[in-house]
Amino acid sequence: MVQSMFRTGFLVRAGHTLLTWVTTLVLFLHDTDLRRCEERGELLLPLLFFFLVVMSVLLYFAVSLMDPGFVLTDAVKGVEGSNEEMESMIPQTSPPRLRRCGYCLLQPMRAKHCQTCQHCVRRFDHHCPWIENCVGERNHRWFIVYLLVQLLALLWALHIALSGISPGVTWELWFRVNGFLLAALLVVGVFSVVTALLLGCHLYLASINCTTWEFMSRHRISYLKNCEYEENPFDRGFFCNLLDFFCICRTVMWEQVYKRNTLNPA
Repeated sequence: MVQSMFRTGFLVRAGHTLLTWVTTLVLFLHDTDLRRCEERGELLLPLLFFFLVVMSVLLYFAVSLMDPGFVLTDAVKGVEGSNEEMESMIPQTSPPRLRRCGYCLLQPMRAKHCQTCQHCVRRFDHHCPWIENCVGERNHRWFIVYLLVQLLALLWALHIALSGISPGVTWELWFRVNGFLLAALLVVGVFSVVTALLLGCHLYLASINCTTWEFMSRHRISYLKNCEYEENPFDRGFFCNLLDFFCICRTVMWEQVYKRNTLNPA
């Protein structure tokens, strides 16, 4: 039962949610800008901050529980010429052909088998232990939106925590008075740095139409290892890449994109 709880990510999600609300409670209860606004009857800023925290939690659960783009096992088992999706996905007369997965038989291009989820994931980016889910074709854009909202909430929380630090006569008294706020400040500061780095990296990868897996393992991926070092067969330019990434919500046949861009390079 314990292994099942870990496998489903229950403890990770519960821990994230608990840490979020404990930190928020500390910021509301101490003598911070939020508390002072409440005492003056100015409720707009506290309500906005609370709304931002709620939004970050909802987005966290949405990304965590969302299907990242699992390749359906029934779609790959009947691949012997009977499955229309597989037939239309790749021109079998031109390389590269569909790659074989040791677990799911066949993989669409840019998919990878996740050992943790035990599924092949379309446009696989990485398995994120923070959300205990894969980041792939269906939830990657929402993962970035979540990181953005989370970063805004963290930076605001950082400002609020700093506003509540009060002076003390001695170091011991100062630590006693500000202990909870200092702990909140440490948590928020660490998460702010991590979230900012993740957001910057994923926005860059989205802008060049590349995934973390492709960026880190280019030399081992069949459809990329023979390309030039800076060549990306899926790159359509900065603005088109971002437009496609955030606006296209359908399954993309990357085999056709690859064939078009490699046979007719710009």
